[in-house]
Amino acid sequence: MKRILKILKWTLVFILCLGVVLTAITYFYMRQEKFGALPEGKRLELVKNSPHYKGGKFRNLVEKPIISDGYSMWSEGWKTLFEEFPRREPVDVLPSVKTNLKTIPADSNVLVWFGHSSFFLQVDGVKILVDPVFSGNASPLPGSVKAYKGSDIYTADDMPEIDYMLLSHDHYDHLDYETVKALKSKVKYVVCGLGAGAHYERWGYRTQQIIEKDWYEKVEVKTGFTIFTESTHHDSGRGFKGAQSLWLSFYIQSPYMNIYYSGDGGYDSRFQSIAQKYPQIDWAVMECGQYNKAWQSVHELPEEVVQATVELKAKNMLPVHHSKFTLGQHPWDEPLIKITSLSQSKPYRLATPMIGEKVLLDNTTQIFKQWWNNVK
Repeated sequence: MKRILKILKWTLVFILCLGVVLTAITYFYMRQEKFGALPEGKRLELVKNSPHYKGGKFRNLVEKPIISDGYSMWSEGWKTLFEEFPRREPVDVLPSVKTNLKTIPADSNVLVWFGHSSFFLQVDGVKILVDPVFSGNASPLPGSVKAYKGSDIYTADDMPEIDYMLLSHDHYDHLDYETVKALKSKVKYVVCGLGAGAHYERWGYRTQQIIEKDWYEKVEVKTGFTIFTESTHHDSGRGFKGAQSLWLSFYIQSPYMNIYYSGDGGYDSRFQSIAQKYPQIDWAVMECGQYNKAWQSVHELPEEVVQATVELKAKNMLPVHHSKFTLGQHPWDEPLIKITSLSQSKPYRLATPMIGEKVLLDNTTQIFKQWWNNVK
């Protein structure tokens, strides 16, 4: 009996020591600069003054559980990490086009998509870079969520001087530490949600470069050119404490055309409200990928993307949030296959460019190939 108690005692001591060691490792690992920073001081006061910050965190307009009824966070996390799902990433190298962004004429209105939700936009001579991720990784753990072969052809060095970097939210697949650090000298201004400026400031950006906004605010770029910050239904966070910075969608109003970027977020009635506020949407760049019935509240299913685009009354729609990282359980090309099928006979035109392909925003007859066909 004494021997058994002794074994139990030392087993308990070992478990406690292991717990202390793991806690210490986690603590020091998460103090790395790449995890960003939480808002404090004047920035925190602005956060607390927001009508959308309640009970110590930002809230969606309509509160919903992140995980749908009948599912659990633990079981879905286990499935995503350890269960096998068919064709979650391509075997082949994805086809792409390497457009030289630095030589695009200033009078050209173009969009170049870099895979997932990263894209370059030039309208009326204004250069905008959205949610850039060029490190080849979408996780704080190196090599854990790697870019598909052929999807990571652009680097920060390929970017021209950027007038505005737009950040929809601070998750790792949208806010990339290595990319943002490398772009610091090229970016004039960053537009992000309240609280998110703390990340940029920790990473060396000047206070004057950072424009933090709440929902329903705007940034005057120049005469006739305005960037409006709108709501979405999502979340934020880069550590254990979430929802300390606000998630956004954007409406870009220029003298030539108007563009809406959905950011990440589940379907709700906001698209009807946005259409009422902005009745002329020429292009809608819509999240479409890394979805699952389990987290439908924060990521739209393809049929909901179609419904939202119709409600926006957008003339053209470009789906993003796919073809670079595996974050969901569906086949890597399912978002493209489904959105192409569901968009037939809809009142908008669907654009499905290859990574790096120049989208001519003024050209209503440009044809896009179904480039994912025959890619294994």
